Amino acid sequence: MTRILVTGGAGYVGSVSVAALVAAGHSVMVLDDLTTGHAAAVPAGAVLRRGSYTDEASVRSLLVASRIEAILHCAARSLVGESIREPAAYYRDNVAGGVALLEAARKTGVKRFVFSSTAAVYGTPDDTPISEDAPLRPINTYGETKRTFEGALRWYGGAYGMRGVVLRYFNVAGADPFGRVGLATVGATHLLKIAVEAATGQRAKVDVFGTDYPTRDGSCIRDFIHVSDLAQAHRAALSYLRGGGSSVTLNCGYGRGYSVLETLEAVRRISSSNFAVHYAPRRRGDVMTMVADTSRIRSTLDWNPRYDDLDTIAAHALIWEEKLLRERGGLPQQAQSA
Repeated sequence: MTRILVTGGAGYVGSVSVAALVAAGHSVMVLDDLTTGHAAAVPAGAVLRRGSYTDEASVRSLLVASRIEAILHCAARSLVGESIREPAAYYRDNVAGGVALLEAARKTGVKRFVFSSTAAVYGTPDDTPISEDAPLRPINTYGETKRTFEGALRWYGGAYGMRGVVLRYFNVAGADPFGRVGLATVGATHLLKIAVEAATGQRAKVDVFGTDYPTRDGSCIRDFIHVSDLAQAHRAALSYLRGGGSSVTLNCGYGRGYSVLETLEAVRRISSSNFAVHYAPRRRGDVMTMVADTSRIRSTLDWNPRYDDLDTIAAHALIWEEKLLRERGGLPQQAQSA
Protein backbone atom coordinates (compact mmCIF):
# COMPACT_ATOMS: atom_id res chain seq x y z
CA MET A 1 0.00 0.00 0.00
CA THR A 2 1.30 3.43 -0.99
CA ARG A 3 0.00 6.81 0.15
CA ILE A 4 -0.58 8.69 -3.11
CA LEU A 5 -1.60 12.27 -3.89
CA VAL A 6 -3.53 12.59 -7.16
CA THR A 7 -3.82 16.13 -8.49
CA GLY A 8 -6.88 16.60 -10.69
CA GLY A 9 -8.38 13.44 -9.23
CA ALA A 10 -11.93 14.75 -9.65
CA GLY A 11 -11.49 15.08 -13.41
CA TYR A 12 -11.96 12.61 -16.25
CA VAL A 13 -8.64 10.76 -16.32
CA GLY A 14 -7.90 11.48 -12.68
CA SER A 15 -11.11 10.03 -11.26
CA VAL A 16 -10.83 6.78 -13.24
CA SER A 17 -7.22 6.50 -12.11
CA VAL A 18 -8.17 7.09 -8.48
CA ALA A 19 -10.71 4.27 -8.74
CA ALA A 20 -7.99 1.94 -10.08
CA LEU A 21 -5.57 2.91 -7.30
CA VAL A 22 -8.17 2.45 -4.56
CA ALA A 23 -9.10 -0.95 -6.00
CA ALA A 24 -5.40 -1.91 -5.90
CA GLY A 25 -5.33 -1.18 -2.17
CA HIS A 26 -3.58 2.19 -2.12
CA SER A 27 -4.43 5.13 0.16
CA VAL A 28 -5.41 8.01 -2.12
CA MET A 29 -5.70 11.73 -1.42
CA VAL A 30 -7.26 13.80 -4.22
CA LEU A 31 -6.31 17.45 -4.65
CA ASP A 32 -8.63 19.30 -7.02
CA ASP A 33 -9.93 22.87 -7.17
CA LEU A 34 -13.12 21.58 -8.90
CA THR A 35 -12.85 24.16 -11.68
CA THR A 36 -13.45 21.43 -14.23
CA GLY A 37 -13.59 18.40 -11.94
CA HIS A 38 -16.61 17.15 -10.02
CA ALA A 39 -16.64 16.13 -6.36
CA ALA A 40 -19.14 13.37 -7.14
CA ALA A 41 -16.59 11.77 -9.49
CA VAL A 42 -14.16 11.04 -6.65
CA PRO A 43 -14.58 7.32 -5.88
CA ALA A 44 -15.48 6.03 -2.45
CA GLY A 45 -12.37 5.19 -0.49
CA ALA A 46 -10.45 8.29 -1.60
CA VAL A 47 -10.26 11.56 0.33
CA LEU A 48 -10.96 14.83 -1.50
CA ARG A 49 -9.16 18.02 -0.53
CA ARG A 50 -10.31 21.09 -2.42
CA GLY A 51 -7.36 23.23 -3.42
CA SER A 52 -4.77 23.94 -6.08
CA TYR A 53 -1.52 22.15 -6.79
CA THR A 54 -0.07 25.58 -7.66
CA ASP A 55 -0.14 26.65 -3.98
CA GLU A 56 3.24 25.38 -2.79
CA ALA A 57 2.75 26.07 0.91
CA SER A 58 -0.64 24.35 1.09
CA VAL A 59 0.58 21.36 -0.88
CA ARG A 60 3.64 21.07 1.33
CA SER A 61 1.44 20.96 4.42
CA LEU A 62 -0.83 18.38 2.79
CA LEU A 63 2.08 16.13 1.84
CA VAL A 64 3.39 16.15 5.38
CA ALA A 65 0.02 15.76 7.13
CA SER A 66 -1.02 12.85 4.88
CA ARG A 67 2.46 11.29 4.81
CA ILE A 68 2.34 11.14 1.02
CA GLU A 69 4.87 8.84 -0.63
CA ALA A 70 4.15 9.40 -4.34
CA ILE A 71 2.39 11.91 -6.57
CA LEU A 72 0.29 11.31 -9.69
CA HIS A 73 0.02 14.71 -11.39
CA CYS A 74 -3.06 14.74 -13.65
CA ALA A 75 -4.18 18.33 -13.14
CA ALA A 76 -3.47 20.83 -15.92
CA ARG A 77 -4.99 23.20 -18.41
CA SER A 78 -5.47 21.06 -21.51
CA LEU A 79 -7.47 22.80 -24.27
CA VAL A 80 -5.37 23.35 -27.37
CA GLY A 81 -7.35 26.27 -28.79
CA GLU A 82 -7.52 28.04 -25.45
CA SER A 83 -3.78 27.55 -24.96
CA ILE A 84 -3.08 29.49 -28.15
CA ARG A 85 -5.44 32.31 -27.15
CA GLU A 86 -4.32 32.45 -23.51
CA PRO A 87 -0.69 31.32 -23.28
CA ALA A 88 -0.16 33.20 -20.02
CA ALA A 89 -2.68 31.01 -18.19
CA TYR A 90 -1.03 27.85 -19.54
CA TYR A 91 2.47 28.89 -18.54
CA ARG A 92 1.21 30.03 -15.14
CA ASP A 93 -0.59 26.78 -14.30
CA ASN A 94 1.15 24.05 -16.28
CA VAL A 95 4.70 25.33 -15.84
CA ALA A 96 4.97 27.70 -12.87
CA GLY A 97 2.26 25.82 -10.97
CA GLY A 98 3.87 22.51 -11.82
CA VAL A 99 7.21 23.70 -10.50
CA ALA A 100 5.48 24.79 -7.27
CA LEU A 101 4.25 21.20 -6.93
CA LEU A 102 7.75 19.87 -7.55
CA GLU A 103 9.12 22.24 -4.92
CA ALA A 104 6.56 21.04 -2.39
CA ALA A 105 7.58 17.46 -3.16
CA ARG A 106 11.30 18.24 -2.95
CA LYS A 107 10.99 20.03 0.38
CA THR A 108 8.99 17.20 1.94
CA GLY A 109 11.05 14.33 0.56
CA VAL A 110 8.50 12.91 -1.90
CA LYS A 111 10.69 11.38 -4.59
CA ARG A 112 8.25 9.37 -6.74
CA PHE A 113 6.32 11.29 -9.39
CA VAL A 114 4.10 10.20 -12.30
CA PHE A 115 3.26 12.93 -14.79
CA SER A 116 0.37 13.09 -17.26
CA SER A 117 1.96 14.39 -20.43
CA THR A 118 0.72 14.31 -24.01
CA ALA A 119 1.57 13.28 -27.56
CA ALA A 120 1.17 16.99 -28.37
CA VAL A 121 4.84 17.38 -27.38
CA TYR A 122 5.77 15.73 -30.71
CA GLY A 123 3.99 18.24 -32.92
CA THR A 124 4.02 17.01 -36.51
CA PRO A 125 6.06 13.80 -36.46
CA ASP A 126 8.57 12.81 -39.13
CA ASP A 127 7.70 9.13 -38.83
CA THR A 128 4.89 6.97 -37.50
CA PRO A 129 4.50 5.05 -35.24
CA ILE A 130 6.09 7.71 -33.04
CA SER A 131 8.79 6.60 -30.62
CA GLU A 132 9.62 8.36 -27.37
CA ASP A 133 12.95 9.39 -28.92
CA ALA A 134 11.27 11.35 -31.73
CA PRO A 135 12.01 15.10 -31.88
CA LEU A 136 9.82 17.26 -29.64
CA ARG A 137 8.36 20.08 -31.73
CA PRO A 138 5.00 21.11 -30.22
CA ILE A 139 2.83 23.31 -32.41
CA ASN A 140 0.64 24.78 -29.66
CA THR A 141 1.11 26.28 -26.22
CA TYR A 142 -0.45 23.30 -24.48
CA GLY A 143 2.14 20.91 -25.92
CA GLU A 144 4.94 23.38 -25.27
CA THR A 145 4.06 23.72 -21.59
CA LYS A 146 3.90 19.95 -21.19
CA ARG A 147 7.32 19.63 -22.81
CA THR A 148 8.68 22.32 -20.51
CA PHE A 149 7.42 20.54 -17.40
CA GLU A 150 8.86 17.24 -18.62
CA GLY A 151 12.23 19.01 -18.68
CA ALA A 152 11.74 20.38 -15.17
CA LEU A 153 10.97 16.90 -13.85
CA ARG A 154 14.06 15.51 -15.57
CA TRP A 155 16.33 18.17 -14.08
CA TYR A 156 14.79 17.76 -10.63
CA GLY A 157 15.60 14.07 -10.91
CA GLY A 158 19.23 14.77 -11.69
CA ALA A 159 19.67 17.34 -8.94
CA TYR A 160 17.44 16.03 -6.15
CA GLY A 161 17.06 12.30 -6.73
CA MET A 162 13.40 12.48 -7.72
CA ARG A 163 12.34 9.53 -9.91
CA GLY A 164 9.60 10.16 -12.43
CA VAL A 165 7.55 8.36 -15.04
CA VAL A 166 6.32 10.62 -17.84
CA LEU A 167 3.30 9.17 -19.64
CA ARG A 168 2.61 10.75 -23.01
CA TYR A 169 -1.09 10.20 -23.70
CA PHE A 170 -2.35 9.76 -27.20
CA ASN A 171 -6.17 10.05 -27.62
CA VAL A 172 -7.89 9.15 -24.36
CA ALA A 173 -11.49 8.00 -24.85
CA GLY A 174 -14.30 5.91 -23.41
CA ALA A 175 -15.53 5.71 -19.84
CA ASP A 176 -15.39 3.42 -16.84
CA PRO A 177 -16.87 0.08 -18.03
CA PHE A 178 -19.20 0.02 -15.02
CA GLY A 179 -20.59 3.48 -15.77
CA ARG A 180 -19.23 5.04 -12.57
CA VAL A 181 -17.14 7.85 -14.04
CA GLY A 182 -16.43 9.35 -17.44
CA LEU A 183 -15.96 12.60 -19.30
CA ALA A 184 -18.50 15.08 -17.96
CA THR A 185 -16.90 18.35 -19.05
CA VAL A 186 -19.33 20.62 -20.86
CA GLY A 187 -17.99 21.69 -24.25
CA ALA A 188 -15.32 18.96 -24.40
CA THR A 189 -13.45 18.78 -27.69
CA HIS A 190 -12.70 15.02 -27.74
CA LEU A 191 -13.88 13.38 -30.99
CA LEU A 192 -15.64 10.43 -29.35
CA LYS A 193 -17.32 12.70 -26.82
CA ILE A 194 -18.64 14.90 -29.62
CA ALA A 195 -19.83 11.84 -31.53
CA VAL A 196 -21.78 10.31 -28.64
CA GLU A 197 -23.32 13.72 -27.93
CA ALA A 198 -24.53 13.77 -31.53
CA ALA A 199 -25.76 10.19 -31.23
CA THR A 200 -27.85 11.16 -28.19
CA GLY A 201 -29.32 14.24 -29.83
CA GLN A 202 -27.29 16.84 -27.98
CA ARG A 203 -25.47 18.07 -31.08
CA ALA A 204 -26.97 18.90 -34.43
CA LYS A 205 -23.95 17.54 -36.32
CA VAL A 206 -20.32 16.54 -36.14
CA ASP A 207 -17.75 18.49 -38.16
CA VAL A 208 -14.99 16.55 -39.92
CA PHE A 209 -12.06 18.80 -40.78
CA GLY A 210 -10.37 17.48 -43.88
CA THR A 211 -11.21 14.48 -46.04
CA ASP A 212 -8.37 14.92 -48.53
CA TYR A 213 -5.43 13.67 -46.48
CA PRO A 214 -3.34 10.85 -48.02
CA THR A 215 -4.84 8.28 -45.63
CA ARG A 216 -7.06 5.27 -46.32
CA ASP A 217 -10.27 7.35 -46.28
CA GLY A 218 -8.94 10.91 -46.46
CA SER A 219 -9.45 11.78 -42.78
CA CYS A 220 -6.92 12.09 -39.96
CA ILE A 221 -5.84 8.99 -38.03
CA ARG A 222 -5.60 8.77 -34.25
CA ASP A 223 -4.44 6.20 -31.70
CA PHE A 224 -7.22 5.90 -29.09
CA ILE A 225 -6.61 4.51 -25.62
CA HIS A 226 -9.43 3.55 -23.27
CA VAL A 227 -9.38 5.67 -20.13
CA SER A 228 -9.49 2.56 -17.92
CA ASP A 229 -6.40 1.13 -19.61
CA LEU A 230 -4.70 4.49 -19.07
CA ALA A 231 -5.66 4.34 -15.40
CA GLN A 232 -4.00 0.93 -15.17
CA ALA A 233 -0.89 2.43 -16.78
CA HIS A 234 -0.83 4.98 -13.94
CA ARG A 235 -1.14 2.20 -11.38
CA ALA A 236 1.63 0.23 -13.09
CA ALA A 237 3.90 3.30 -13.27
CA LEU A 238 3.53 3.92 -9.53
CA SER A 239 4.28 0.25 -8.82
CA TYR A 240 7.32 0.45 -11.09
CA LEU A 241 8.70 3.40 -9.10
CA ARG A 242 7.90 1.72 -5.80
CA GLY A 243 9.96 -1.24 -6.97
CA GLY A 244 12.97 0.98 -7.59
CA GLY A 245 12.48 1.71 -11.28
CA SER A 246 14.49 4.57 -12.75
CA SER A 247 13.02 7.61 -14.49
CA VAL A 248 11.49 6.88 -17.88
CA THR A 249 9.26 8.42 -20.55
CA LEU A 250 6.54 6.22 -22.06
CA ASN A 251 3.95 6.57 -24.81
CA CYS A 252 0.40 5.64 -23.79
CA GLY A 253 -1.57 4.30 -26.72
CA TYR A 254 -2.28 0.97 -28.38
CA GLY A 255 -0.02 1.35 -31.39
CA ARG A 256 -2.88 1.23 -33.89
CA GLY A 257 -4.73 4.04 -35.60
CA TYR A 258 -8.37 4.65 -36.48
CA SER A 259 -9.47 7.38 -38.85
CA VAL A 260 -11.93 10.10 -37.88
CA LEU A 261 -14.50 8.62 -40.27
CA GLU A 262 -13.99 5.09 -38.88
CA THR A 263 -14.49 6.47 -35.38
CA LEU A 264 -17.76 8.17 -36.32
CA GLU A 265 -18.95 5.02 -38.07
CA ALA A 266 -18.24 3.00 -34.91
CA VAL A 267 -20.42 5.35 -32.86
CA ARG A 268 -23.17 5.20 -35.48
CA ARG A 269 -22.99 1.40 -35.44
CA ILE A 270 -23.06 1.11 -31.64
CA SER A 271 -25.79 3.72 -31.14
CA SER A 272 -27.93 2.89 -34.20
CA SER A 273 -28.04 6.66 -34.78
CA ASN A 274 -27.39 8.12 -38.20
CA PHE A 275 -26.37 11.56 -36.90
CA ALA A 276 -25.38 14.26 -39.36
CA VAL A 277 -21.75 14.74 -40.37
CA HIS A 278 -20.54 17.99 -41.93
CA TYR A 279 -17.39 17.86 -44.06
CA ALA A 280 -15.22 20.95 -43.74
CA PRO A 281 -11.77 21.97 -45.03
CA ARG A 282 -8.65 21.00 -43.16
CA ARG A 283 -8.16 22.79 -39.86
CA ARG A 284 -4.92 24.65 -39.23
CA GLY A 285 -2.70 22.80 -36.76
CA ASP A 286 -4.22 19.33 -37.16
CA VAL A 287 -1.68 16.52 -37.56
CA MET A 288 -2.53 13.90 -40.17
CA THR A 289 -1.47 10.73 -38.33
CA MET A 290 -0.69 10.23 -34.62
CA VAL A 291 0.03 6.60 -33.71
CA ALA A 292 2.24 5.56 -30.81
CA ASP A 293 5.14 3.18 -30.77
CA THR A 294 4.17 1.29 -27.61
CA SER A 295 7.06 -1.17 -27.38
CA ARG A 296 8.70 0.68 -24.49
CA ILE A 297 5.66 0.84 -22.18
CA ARG A 298 4.85 -2.81 -22.84
CA SER A 299 8.39 -3.91 -21.95
CA THR A 300 8.81 -1.55 -18.97
CA LEU A 301 5.56 -1.72 -17.03
CA ASP A 302 3.37 -4.57 -15.82
CA TRP A 303 0.60 -3.35 -18.09
CA ASN A 304 -1.80 -5.43 -20.16
CA PRO A 305 -4.52 -3.31 -21.80
CA ARG A 306 -8.00 -4.85 -21.79
CA TYR A 307 -10.05 -2.57 -24.03
CA ASP A 308 -8.05 -2.29 -27.25
CA ASP A 309 -11.14 -2.25 -29.46
CA LEU A 310 -12.80 0.79 -31.00
CA ASP A 311 -16.36 -0.55 -30.70
CA THR A 312 -15.81 -1.27 -26.99
CA ILE A 313 -14.42 2.21 -26.39
CA ALA A 314 -17.38 3.74 -28.25
CA ALA A 315 -19.90 1.58 -26.39
CA HIS A 316 -18.57 2.61 -22.98
CA ALA A 317 -18.55 6.28 -24.02
CA LEU A 318 -22.16 5.98 -25.18
CA ILE A 319 -23.34 4.27 -21.97
CA TRP A 320 -21.76 7.06 -19.94
CA GLU A 321 -23.27 9.79 -22.13
CA GLU A 322 -26.74 8.25 -21.82
CA LYS A 323 -26.32 8.17 -18.05
CA LEU A 324 -25.34 11.86 -18.01
CA LEU A 325 -28.34 12.70 -20.14
CA ARG A 326 -30.71 10.92 -17.75
CA GLU A 327 -29.19 12.68 -14.77
CA ARG A 328 -29.59 16.06 -16.48
CA GLY A 329 -33.24 15.38 -17.19
CA GLY A 330 -33.17 14.62 -20.89
CA LEU A 331 -32.29 16.57 -24.01
CA PRO A 332 -31.46 20.27 -24.00
CA GLN A 333 -34.12 22.47 -25.60
CA GLN A 334 -32.00 23.02 -28.69
CA ALA A 335 -29.24 20.77 -29.97
CA GLN A 336 -25.97 22.57 -30.50
CA SER A 337 -23.56 22.37 -33.40
CA ALA A 338 -20.23 20.66 -32.98
